Amino acid sequence: MYKTKNPSAIRSQKDITKALLNLMNEYPYEEISVKQILIDAKLARKTFYRNFESKDDVLLSLIREKLFYYFQIVNKGDVNVLSTIFSFAIKNRELLMLLEKNNLLHVVLQCMNENIGLHKTKHVSKNNPFVRLFDGLDSEYLISLNIGAIWNVITLWIHEGMKDDPEYIKNSISKYLMSLSEENIISCK
Repeated sequence: MYKTKNPSAIRSQKDITKALLNLMNEYPYEEISVKQILIDAKLARKTFYRNFESKDDVLLSLIREKLFYYFQIVNKGDVNVLSTIFSFAIKNRELLMLLEKNNLLHVVLQCMNENIGLHKTKHVSKNNPFVRLFDGLDSEYLISLNIGAIWNVITLWIHEGMKDDPEYIKNSISKYLMSLSEENIISCK
């Protein structure tokens, strides 16, 4: 997506995104064309390409926008990361279920992984809970481990229809992690 402050362009971007999501409810993602998006959005082809490079760019832009707010909350610190990711999923339930329906949940993981190295080049708050955890360690591997593990749990939860209580899942994860530590199952020796 091309960044802009032009109100008309912002409106067009929203209309294009809404059209894609509407079409994804009716058709498989791979069958949707830019032409269909334009017809649904009632916009001209040049308007589309002034704002997006492709249909994939529309989807990626939407997911990145949603994740931006999640990452901001985590970066501020003083949050339970598991609670925050479940809140993110609940807030974006409709989108996530639509991605699940179209076998596109992996795109969220792809967008999350784009941020792995950003902590080295962008400002990360000292309140970010991972700053203390990763102090002195290779944070890229640890961030990747966290993102992959948590996102796989969320993906399973979405796949199962988001029916289980997030507190139940969080408690199971917490108990498991405590057991690993107590039993010394994972050892670097």
